[in-house]
Amino acid sequence: MSTIDWAYFSDLNKLSNDKEDDGEACIANISPLERQKRLRFGIRQFIFTLVILGILIVLHLNPLWRFLLLFMFWASAVGYFQARDKT
Repeated sequence: MSTIDWAYFSDLNKLSNDKEDDGEACIANISPLERQKRLRFGIRQFIFTLVILGILIVLHLNPLWRFLLLFMFWASAVGYFQARDKT
């Protein structure tokens, strides 16, 4: 069985066209209130993680413990970028 037999391609020329040419616009996925909540979460999480990082540095703990902060920094980045990208 060849690939053409089971795959369906609607219009290969349309794949190369941008959506902007069709007059379509990007519509936000979340409300402005939800964007503010996600942005505030991202900023608070970032500050909280910086405080913990400072404590770990001041206490001269093993630098491997700082690796766990990666997940907290990641959560703050996700909140921030979701607010910026309106998703």
